[in-house]
This record gives sequence, C-alpha cells and structure tokens, in this order.
Amino acid sequence: MNSFDLNTYLNNGIEKIISDILRASAHNPKETAFMMKFIASSRSSGRIRAGYEADGIHIPPFLIASITDSCNLHCQGCYARANHICGEPAAAAKSTDAETLTAQRWSEIFTEASDLGISFILLAGGEPLMRPEILETAADHKKILFPVFTNGTLFTENTISLFHRNRNLIPVISIEGSRLTTDERRGSGTYDKLKTTMTALSSSKVLFAASVTVTNSNIDEVFSAPFIDMLSQSGCKGVIYVEYVPVSPAFAQLAPDDKTREIIMQKLNALRTARRDMVFIAFPGDEKRSGGCLAAGRGFFHINPRGGAEPCPFSPYSDVSLRTTSLRDALASPLFTRLRSSGIMENEHAGGCTLFEQEDKVKEFMEAGNE
Repeated sequence: MNSFDLNTYLNNGIEKIISDILRASAHNPKETAFMMKFIASSRSSGRIRAGYEADGIHIPPFLIASITDSCNLHCQGCYARANHICGEPAAAAKSTDAETLTAQRWSEIFTEASDLGISFILLAGGEPLMRPEILETAADHKKILFPVFTNGTLFTENTISLFHRNRNLIPVISIEGSRLTTDERRGSGTYDKLKTTMTALSSSKVLFAASVTVTNSNIDEVFSAPFIDMLSQSGCKGVIYVEYVPVSPAFAQLAPDDKTREIIMQKLNALRTARRDMVFIAFPGDEKRSGGCLAAGRGFFHINPRGGAEPCPFSPYSDVSLRTTSLRDALASPLFTRLRSSGIMENEHAGGCTLFEQEDKVKEFMEAGNE
C-alpha cells in the first residue's frame, strides 16, 4: 500500500508553480532573471524544510499573512469583514499601534520564515497596499516570494515602482468577472479602476495575476474564453481561482460542492492545456489528492493583523500570538497539533473550506486548550 508523502506533494507543487511562472514570464527578461535566482533559493528552502522534517518537525512551505485590518472597499460577502479581520480605514488606523503588528515585527517574522525554509508568503488584509511600509520590508527578503492580494484600486506611480524594483512582490488583483459582476460585488466603477491598474502594471512590465472568487453562480463566466482573453490582453499572466466560503448560512448555496469542484478542476486543466501563456491555480484545489485540508500548518497557516496564528483565514481561531511567540513555536501550538492529529481535516465537506464546516470542533479544541 502506497502512503501519501505530504512533503513530496508540496515540493512538487512549488516546482510546478515556479516553472509555470517562468513560462508565463518568458518575454519579460527582468522577471525571468529573478525567477532563475529564485529557483536556487527555493531548492535551498526545500533542503532546510527537509532537515527539520528529519528531526520530526514539519515546516509548511506557505504562509498567509493579513498585514492590515483596514480596507477602502465594502465588498458583498467579504469574509474578512465578517470575521472582523478588517474594518473601516479610520477605525483601523486608530488601532494600528495598539493592536496590529508593527512593520518591524513583520520583518522579524519574514526573517524567521526564511530561516525555516518557508518559500511563499501571501500578503493579504484588509487591503495590503494600505501598509506600504510592510511591503517595503517584505521586498528585502529575496528568498521569499510574496504574492500581494489587493483590490487593485490604490495603485500609484510609487506603488508600481515598488513592484517594478522588487520582483519577489507579485500583485494579485481581485476581480469577479465582467464589469457588471465586479461592480455589483465591489462597488460601482471598480472594474474600470482595475483595468487602469492592469494597463499601468503591464506598461511597466510588472508581472501580475488576478484572484477570482468562484461561486456556483459565476463559474461559467470566470472560466470563459472572453474573460480569460480580457485578462491576457490586459497583461495578466495568471489567475488564482479561490472557492467561495459563505460568511453565513444564508450564502451557503453559493459555495461549490464536490460536483462543482470537479467541474472547476476540469475547466482549470482545460485552461492549463489551452493557455500555456498563463498560470492557473485553484485554492484550495484538489484536497483529496493532497491528503486533506492543508491548513493548520500542514501546508500553510494564517497570521491575522494582530499576530494571532490561525489555521486559515476562514477559520479565525487562535491560541497563540506571534507578538510573543516564534514562528516555529506557533506551528506547534496546541490548537494546530490537535487539528492535525484529529483527522477532521480529512473529512468530506459541502464546499469551500473543511474547517469552516467544522467550526464547533475547532472551538472544542480551543476550549480544551484553555482548561
């Protein structure tokens, strides 16, 4: 009987992502030069993780960092607002010094991540462009690739220059599909702002991707040839499809189920075959093939703006803070340990997120740790 090798699966996934980025950036000499250097860094990081694994310590290659609790948009069904990860810019600004991690602490976390062999840190929020000082410090950590998940409305000449100078920062712009669909969820005029941003990034030869939330209602539109053609013609080199996770039971019908998830993977593989000029990624993707949910440190975990180490953005529970705890120790938190050993991350689920549907169990593990 063959046993599933998580490390091999994750390392193969990393190599595939890097090779796809290289292919997509073939006509961008500066991007290609950086990615060739990053290949060596990534392999070195893999050896570091393998060393820890030999000592019985599993280090995931990915990390998700929500660096701010402030956002300038009010998108319908936003999980970050529903989970109180982000709020009004003015209120968030007042709480920055007292509650959110400083740029200095984020820099230390990025250094710890590099030393542990973590290769990718996804920067999110809120809106990460509202904390430019953290983007600046992330840029200094060249052994880590930082996809920056942004709503795309706050780009300036200085911001574009930052991404142009630092190829380890890759903007990932959120878009819902057509102008009608995007503006309906993100606000009137958003689509046109995104088109302007994409044009500016393309003119500056900055590699960028798009992030698309997939629901049962937009699946045909966001995988359609017209939508992909629009992105490609705007200079976009990749699409990350994120399965919708409902913020309440009232929106549960929008979350892809197993049947829809199979359709997503079929459409994704078709795009990968037909559009070799772009990178296509699904999240969470094929969980069955990956041995279950990759949260809680199996493949990644989430750090909220205040430093709480959470299983994932859709499971906002934490029993340890990166304010006072190292990244390595956070990975061994009681909550993460219980989740990884309990077997619930391998459970079948209706759609979107395993742990979202296991909220009661996650809370039970939290309470057990507090006894």
